[in-house]
Amino acid sequence: MASSSLLLSRRDLDFLLHQWLDAEELTRRPRFAEHSRETFDAVLDLSEQIATRHFAPHNKKNDQQEPHFDGERVHTVPEVKEALDAFTKADLLAAPMDEELGGMQLPQLVATACFSWFQSANVGTSSYVFLTLGNARLLCEHGSREQIDTYVRPMLAGRFFGTMCLSEPQAGSSLADVATRAEPQQDGSYRLFGSKMWISAGDHELSENIVHLVLARIPGAPPGVKGLSLFVVPKYLVGSDGSIGERNDVVTAGLNHKMGYRGTTNTLLNFGEGAHTPGGQPGAVAQIVGIPHRGLSYMFHMMNGARIGVGAGAMALGYTGYLKSLAYARERPQGRPVAAKDAGAPQVPIVEHADVRRMLLAQKSYVEGALALLLYCSRLVDEQQTAELEEERAHARLLLDVLTPIAKSWPSQWCLEANNLAIQVHGGYGYTREYDVEQHYRDNRLNPIHEGTHGIQALDLLGRKAVMEGGAGLVALGETIGKTVERALATGGEAAELGAALRESWERVASCTARLWSTGDPSVALANASVYLEAVGHTVVAWIWLGQFMATTGHDDGFHEGKRQAARYFFRYELPRTGPQFDLLDSLDTTTLDTDPDWF
Repeated sequence: MASSSLLLSRRDLDFLLHQWLDAEELTRRPRFAEHSRETFDAVLDLSEQIATRHFAPHNKKNDQQEPHFDGERVHTVPEVKEALDAFTKADLLAAPMDEELGGMQLPQLVATACFSWFQSANVGTSSYVFLTLGNARLLCEHGSREQIDTYVRPMLAGRFFGTMCLSEPQAGSSLADVATRAEPQQDGSYRLFGSKMWISAGDHELSENIVHLVLARIPGAPPGVKGLSLFVVPKYLVGSDGSIGERNDVVTAGLNHKMGYRGTTNTLLNFGEGAHTPGGQPGAVAQIVGIPHRGLSYMFHMMNGARIGVGAGAMALGYTGYLKSLAYARERPQGRPVAAKDAGAPQVPIVEHADVRRMLLAQKSYVEGALALLLYCSRLVDEQQTAELEEERAHARLLLDVLTPIAKSWPSQWCLEANNLAIQVHGGYGYTREYDVEQHYRDNRLNPIHEGTHGIQALDLLGRKAVMEGGAGLVALGETIGKTVERALATGGEAAELGAALRESWERVASCTARLWSTGDPSVALANASVYLEAVGHTVVAWIWLGQFMATTGHDDGFHEGKRQAARYFFRYELPRTGPQFDLLDSLDTTTLDTDPDWF
């Protein structure tokens, strides 16, 4: 069935939210009691309208006229601010936040669905609000009441925007090597000195102020990540009455120019170089968040949300690319059926060719599988926060912990592949700037690196999440998948066939995990962690597709038939990929470990 939008499918969102995940059930909980199916639909409608009218039209301009730095100011195209103003005036920035802070208390499940419209329309412009919301949530969780009043309220009102500052030029992803230092002052504040690299939204003039969350070390801090503290560093100091004060000592040294995500400023920031002297002395004025040396644990509150958000951005880029390639395939006449004898017969739309349908089915299975996975994870956030029983909250936390690296990396890998196939469907036109799909590919290529590389997520999954609490997270996931399999087997027919295949694949996950850790040597266990992430990720998405397959029961229209066909494709073409991967992992192969760097 054709989608009325080339950004996302509202029909798919409605199916996932209501036929599969029962979003309306959440309205029986006190936090969401003011909501209903009608309010959910209204905010989804509003999101689609604003994304379509204010974000999508300047996506190509944002890419072609990327932000530039004149040595003092960063300049962006004017449509970026206009779009962000429309977003914040609609109160969408505060949508999932507490009513006391001006929020709607919208379930995270629905908020994720709403924000997907903006990510698919213009991932560069949407990054500013994505980072701001993560920043605000961290401060609400770990900041003081004063910090919430001073920084969070203006952020949720759209007056201030936020960032996260972790990486440094010499450290990259190795946060143990962060060197930015924080020197305590007599008034209880700190002065920061150091540099931060790859800071998205690090400088601009889209808001009155920019609130940086910065990892740094206090004198005498222990080495490594255990010595990191977290600080709030505003671009402009803020008075006790909320007024904007003098410029803080944080400056842009330059912009990084990436192959994609060009609409988001990406900066190298210097703290404390003396370009500005707030209070008459150099050093970036900062306030500590929470307790000293707990900075990385606090930052993970933002980072884990950002990982799921990066996965959602990857999904959104893959999804809009899929819809655009589908529309092209329906409209582009080329060639004739293989069995056609008459060379003079009219050409057929390329969607009639089996190999094009293969590429479209692959894209559909990746992007709709990723969207469902991310919405499921968002539902877990709601369960973790609002489930009635503590054991239900704890179960949701375990599931979310083990699924987070998959929710970040699987869409980043396979929705990028969807963009690759979208270009292929377009043929030679797919490489040209006149069509959107080449930009979507470039934008999406950042996501396997963004918020922790594919390899780092793999180490997190196998090295931490699979073994944490004695393997409790993996056990919880296995039990949850097992319940879906049991329902499929009880249903019988095709659902039972898919369920049996999934059960076999999950048994490989469990046995392979035990095998990898059986040697007691972490180097051997983790040598092929990326292969493990890909195999487990495919198994998890097969489970997600089985859930969708069973949710189509009783519906025989084109939309639901398309869902079932995508599930069949995933089980027949994609899930079998995991067999050789598990075989490799079970062999405890050490080819990568045994390779001498001098051999390259």
